[in-house]
Amino acid sequence: MASFSQSLTVPSSFSGLRRSSLSSRAPRSASLSRSSRSNRSFVVKASSEASAPLVGNKAPDFEAEAVFDQEFIKVKLSEYIGKKYVILFFYPLDFTFVCPTEITAFSDRYGDFEKLNTEILGVSVDSVFSHLAWVQTDRKSGGLGDLKYPLISDVTKSISRSYGVLIPDQGIALRGLFIIDKEGVIQHSTINNLAIGRSVDETMRTLQALQYVQENPDEVCPAGWKPGEKSMKPDPKLSKEYFAAI
Repeated sequence: MASFSQSLTVPSSFSGLRRSSLSSRAPRSASLSRSSRSNRSFVVKASSEASAPLVGNKAPDFEAEAVFDQEFIKVKLSEYIGKKYVILFFYPLDFTFVCPTEITAFSDRYGDFEKLNTEILGVSVDSVFSHLAWVQTDRKSGGLGDLKYPLISDVTKSISRSYGVLIPDQGIALRGLFIIDKEGVIQHSTINNLAIGRSVDETMRTLQALQYVQENPDEVCPAGWKPGEKSMKPDPKLSKEYFAAI
C-alpha cells in the first residue's frame, strides 16, 4: 500500500465544551390520565413527530463505508435487525485525544458484548483512509491498532445529523451513544460534550438491564441494577417487596 501523510486541523473549541447558540429551548410536557395508570406499559414508544431520534423510535437506517480488519467494507444498520443488539457510538475525529481511549476500551471488551449478542459500531466524519491510517498506528503512538469492530466513515455527515449529534458549525459529532435492540428500536442514548469520555462498564450494565427487562416484561430494574441483583415489580403493592429487602 502506498504511504501517505495526513494533516488534521482540530477546531479551537474541540478540547472544551460545546456552547449552545440557542437562548432557550421549549420545555416538553407529558400527561397521564388516572384511569390509564393501572394497565400502562413501561415500554415507551416515542412520538413519530419528534425531530430527532429519541428512545422508543426506530433507529435511522444507513449504509456506509467502514474499516474492519484493515479492509474497506460496507455496513448497513438494518442488516442487524432480528439478529443482534447494536451499540452505535459517535466520536468527533480521528487522531485526537479522548477518542482513542474510548475506541480501544470498547474493542478490549468486545468479547463481553459478543456474549450478549451485541455488535459495536463506531462512527466519525473522517474518511475510511483516515480510519485505516489510525488503525495502522500503534496504540503507544496514539493510534488504535487492530480493532474488533468496524469504524464507519460519515464523510457526508448524514448519519451524525440523523442521530441528532452533529455540531453544524464545526462539522463534527458530539459523543453520542445509542443502544439499539434486535427490533431496530433505540432503547438508550447518551450524548457527552467533546471533553468527556464515556464508560464502557456503564454501557455494558445498561445493555444487561435492557435485555433483562425485555426478557422479563413484568419487571423493572432499579438504579445501578446489575445481573443477579433484585429487580422490582412496577406495582404500588408489589414494589414494597423490593424496598423491604434493601
